[in-house]
Amino acid sequence: MREAKRPKKVGSWQAVGALVAHYRRKRRLTQEQFAELANMHVDTVGSIEQGRLALQPDRAEQFDETLQTGGALAVLIANMPVRERIVQFAQGLVDHEQEAVSILSYQSLVIPGLLQTRDYCRAVFDYRYPALRNETAEQWVDARMERQLIWQRKRPPVGHFVLEEGILHREVGGPEVMREQIRQILEYTKPVNMSFQIMPRARTPHACLDGPMVLLETPEHERLVYLEVQRASFLVEDPEDISEYHLQYGMLRSQALSPDESAHLLNGLLGES
Repeated sequence: MREAKRPKKVGSWQAVGALVAHYRRKRRLTQEQFAELANMHVDTVGSIEQGRLALQPDRAEQFDETLQTGGALAVLIANMPVRERIVQFAQGLVDHEQEAVSILSYQSLVIPGLLQTRDYCRAVFDYRYPALRNETAEQWVDARMERQLIWQRKRPPVGHFVLEEGILHREVGGPEVMREQIRQILEYTKPVNMSFQIMPRARTPHACLDGPMVLLETPEHERLVYLEVQRASFLVEDPEDISEYHLQYGMLRSQALSPDESAHLLNGLLGES
């Protein structure tokens, strides 16, 4: 007897898109007519209805008004889990990041997302090749900014960051964007639960030449490691491997500038030391 096929799982944005299409049809509007009323391209409407493009909060409010939904779409978007607004390959990290009790991060190419300003973040996505659609980029920027709300929790996680010095000399977004980004690093790492260190460009030996990593601890004190390269990523859960990554990170901290020296370096870049 042939096994019955399991129904295909419908993603959250597909469900949202189907609801938009339902309300549009209820108002007896074609996609073209609705696009004109909403002042957007008909392809954008199609992408939202098919779940290929996320419906942003401000646009949800606009759709509610145009389609007379009583605010249903805005309420739905406001109550979607943060992970659903994140690019798919990073969702594993975000699941654990939102409840982590500690986050240790080593980055060698760009400022880590949890410290980025909106302008720096947008510039990172603007530089992506092939280019992202504007609406997709805005969606990812909004999601990354929302991830930073973990620092405002009643009991925020312990955060420690090791950044390669070269990151600070790459003017992502231009000089002013970079200056504001440096100021934000200094501001974000003021609280007692936060700290950062800079790895000087000429420092050898170096315990982490293999690339970036993020180490997390869950409320159940389970330790995880998140690795990312290009558009692929994965969580390491094997205790033996995780132990080695923690040893690496510990050595990295001993090789980097101290927190005070690192803050002095950043203030120097701002001309304020």
